[in-house]
Amino acid sequence: RREIRHEPDSTQCRCGCQLKRIGEDISEKLDYTPGVFTVERHVRGKWVCGACETLIQAPVPAQVIDKGLPTAGLLAHVLIAKFADHLPLYRQEKIFERAGFAIARSTLAQWVGVCGVQLAPLVAALKAELFTQSVLHADETPVAMLKPGTGKTHRAYLWGYTSTAFAPLSAVIYDFTESRAGVHARDFLGDWRGTLVTDDYSGYKALYADGVTEAGCMAHARRKFHELFATGKSLIAEQALQHFGALYAIESKLAQLDPQARRQGRQQHAQPAAEALHRWLTVHRQKVSDGSATAKAIDYSLKRWAALTRYLSDGALPIGRVEMWRSGCRSGLSVSAPFVWRCLINLTVTPFPHPARRTGRADFPHPALFQNIKPSRSKGRRSSAAGVSVPRFRTETDRSIGGTPFPVCRVFASTRFVAGAQHSGRSVGRSVLRDLG
Repeated sequence: RREIRHEPDSTQCRCGCQLKRIGEDISEKLDYTPGVFTVERHVRGKWVCGACETLIQAPVPAQVIDKGLPTAGLLAHVLIAKFADHLPLYRQEKIFERAGFAIARSTLAQWVGVCGVQLAPLVAALKAELFTQSVLHADETPVAMLKPGTGKTHRAYLWGYTSTAFAPLSAVIYDFTESRAGVHARDFLGDWRGTLVTDDYSGYKALYADGVTEAGCMAHARRKFHELFATGKSLIAEQALQHFGALYAIESKLAQLDPQARRQGRQQHAQPAAEALHRWLTVHRQKVSDGSATAKAIDYSLKRWAALTRYLSDGALPIGRVEMWRSGCRSGLSVSAPFVWRCLINLTVTPFPHPARRTGRADFPHPALFQNIKPSRSKGRRSSAAGVSVPRFRTETDRSIGGTPFPVCRVFASTRFVAGAQHSGRSVGRSVLRDLG
């Protein structure tokens, strides 16, 4: 706390007597000082013996970056701002400049890369600790990766491996790969053999053949019906969600029990609810046509029923919840190849890398997907009733939007996924119009 004292200009009374202090009133205000730089000046004294001329000096303190400018605190601030607060390096560059000390984004990017290398032993230790768990979640999500020199992106993947909510260890590791091939999951898990909670992606099937026990994720099965209900208000989907809700309601009551008591509670309460859901799925599958979205949602649950209900006989298994992607919501991710190549390992502890345009790599800017705006179908349309003339186009434009003349421009699209958007792989983002007229 910083004390600011306020006293009268004079302690002399108007009658001529000296005033006496009898007390004080105290009020506290909250203040914040943003972006204050301080310089640590390390002074290492040199001590020499006058007789034998032996020189003694304290060793240089260990630093994250040898002979580098930043302290561990500054590096931690940059990493937290970038990966936890989603503050791109180009914005941090402006913030630092406003605080009185400009740091180029290329320098910030180098600091981030060095920190990634220095954190590699921590990641390896975390991975070893994670593999002591008998049950793991695994899931993958696409990210748009920039190919330098081509101006295009292709779909890469970020794989998440996490412990369950019942495990004493709460940890998650993300593995970046350039494809969705199942070999990446096999290479990451290596000799680990336990129960893996996943969706129905075929890339995990080889693991099950090698001795890994398959457990289905009920959240993925439920999501199929939730998407149907959210888009079309399907009555069948609504009924399915009620059945899934009953299972999750039972699970919430058993969450704090030990594995043995949880298994007994599941057998007593969740088993009848699961059997009722299976009967409902079987009956309604016969009522819907093949190939429909409802049929596909029902088939997903029926084909994986053994894996989905494996948790009923094992109290250590979760019912299934996509926990590593922000409580089930897939986040907007995008990375650039230079960002990955500059790291000596592709195993990171950073769950949310920023869009490629915001990695701080000025020499590899974000790809600009330039395309001509298509002429509106209403071009040249006359509004005779309103007495409005046909809009005149400049010779070099010849395009309009809604019958209105539009200047020559091209669209600069940011290829990043919007959090909470449909998981379709389509890149959407903020469009910036640049006038070339």
